[in-house]
Amino acid sequence: MRKKTKAAVSLLTVLTLLLTGCGGSGGEKNATATPKVDKAQQEKIAKEEKAALKTDFKVDLDKIKTGTISGGTAVHDPSILEADGAYYIYGSHMAAAKSTNLREWKGFVGGMSEINPIYGELYKIDEGPWSFTGCPDSVVYNDGLSLWAPDVKYSEKRGLYYMYFCTTSDYRTSTLCYATCKSPEGPFKWEGNLIYSGFSEDNMDKTNVLDVVDKKYATDTYLQGGTYKNMEYPNALDPTIFWDKDGKMWMTYGSWSGGIYILEIDEQTGKVIHPKADPARNVDPYFGRRLIGGKHTSIEAPYILYDKDSDYYYLYVSYGGLEQKGGYQIRVYRSKTPDGDYEDMNGKSPQLGSGSPAPFGLKLSGNYRLPSLPEAYMATGHNSAFISKDNKRYIVNHTRFENRGEVHEPRVHQYIVNEEGWPCMLPYATDGETVAEKGYEKSKVVGEYYMINQGTMINADIAEPEKIVLTEGGNVFGKDVDGTWTVKDGTCYVHIKYGENEYSGVFCEMNDEAGTKVMTFSAVGNNESIWGVKY
Repeated sequence: MRKKTKAAVSLLTVLTLLLTGCGGSGGEKNATATPKVDKAQQEKIAKEEKAALKTDFKVDLDKIKTGTISGGTAVHDPSILEADGAYYIYGSHMAAAKSTNLREWKGFVGGMSEINPIYGELYKIDEGPWSFTGCPDSVVYNDGLSLWAPDVKYSEKRGLYYMYFCTTSDYRTSTLCYATCKSPEGPFKWEGNLIYSGFSEDNMDKTNVLDVVDKKYATDTYLQGGTYKNMEYPNALDPTIFWDKDGKMWMTYGSWSGGIYILEIDEQTGKVIHPKADPARNVDPYFGRRLIGGKHTSIEAPYILYDKDSDYYYLYVSYGGLEQKGGYQIRVYRSKTPDGDYEDMNGKSPQLGSGSPAPFGLKLSGNYRLPSLPEAYMATGHNSAFISKDNKRYIVNHTRFENRGEVHEPRVHQYIVNEEGWPCMLPYATDGETVAEKGYEKSKVVGEYYMINQGTMINADIAEPEKIVLTEGGNVFGKDVDGTWTVKDGTCYVHIKYGENEYSGVFCEMNDEAGTKVMTFSAVGNNESIWGVKY
């Protein structure tokens, strides 16, 4: 909560589909596959097509109609819930909003208040969420009242909605808590505090740590000179829960400090199932297993989602500082098991001593400028994700803006899983689009595109559009781009190759945020995301 690569696919032997179709149920005719030709033929075609180009590759966005959407409210760190025919997002500072279309949100609660209808009687429980952290009466107090990053899920076993959230006093001292309710709109009843961090030798007995491990183990393991070893152990923030394919319930959490952790949850009680210590797998008996991060690197806001179609668990996290120019962004890892190992596109993940996390994790979204947007989107981070009842996949995050300081709004983007099982986030906010399962006519996908490369940087830089052309002969050209592209016949899947990188992704026709229907592509490779928009 704290808080460039160039062009299109080679003459590939098209990869065997790992997933069936592209999802959705569009009615387009099959796209014509890029013809298979040998290297000499391809070079001849490329030379002829390049000589015939009539574009100077100048980026001119002024002629494109601009428009924006309004999220209607400000919900920071939005966690999504689909329930009762509507969508709910819950965020920090006791904010929540509701929508029926994933674009227009109506806030129905907000602000740290004793009369907040979702959080019920939390303020009146002396031994409750703020007993150790987060308010002037807490054992550990910094300044201000805090309740951050709630996550709400429905337990079919209990017939209850579970809310997991956190309170905090500083960069290492926090408490994970949970509450229950029969309605997604509250009021929730506090059930208990689960995990504490930032304790010291003097106040350890005010936590539940000694209910799990003895004092010698706690002192020798978690403390140094009587002070919490936050570079190795977690800051108990940003809890989110999920169910694995076998029906087991899990909680992942963490922010900066010692990294991202995971613990199993007893669904009948909502409480933590503490594991046996296993140092070889980075499993601690109190905090659980460390998945990624540590040494106070900028990794936070974990969210895990299982996708039965790909049979992967996806771990989403945010990097950078949450401010407008803090480089906030969304990354993703995946695993075949709920508690890891989680790896990126290069089979790696950041661990203790890895240094900057920038090279690790597939970057899905950061700071970017796209045609039709009147200003760049900034600090697009702290996301949740879900698969809707009609089997569409969405990423939900908050975004700041180039010219509006720290103002933020919720945004929802559909994503499509590519042939290799990696999420490809569509460029514009969702507007009911459905990807064509059997692909698109070739005339729709060839032509000039404005393309951005999200890169892997963690800074205030904005990914700016460059103009490229996808040709009939399967070539990709730009001012500094020479490459190739192929599309799998009868699908939306595209491979784009230029420079030394290859990107695998999807085509999808959708509305931009000015309401103009455009063809887009989203593809990923070497932990980078590229987006293209055709006008």
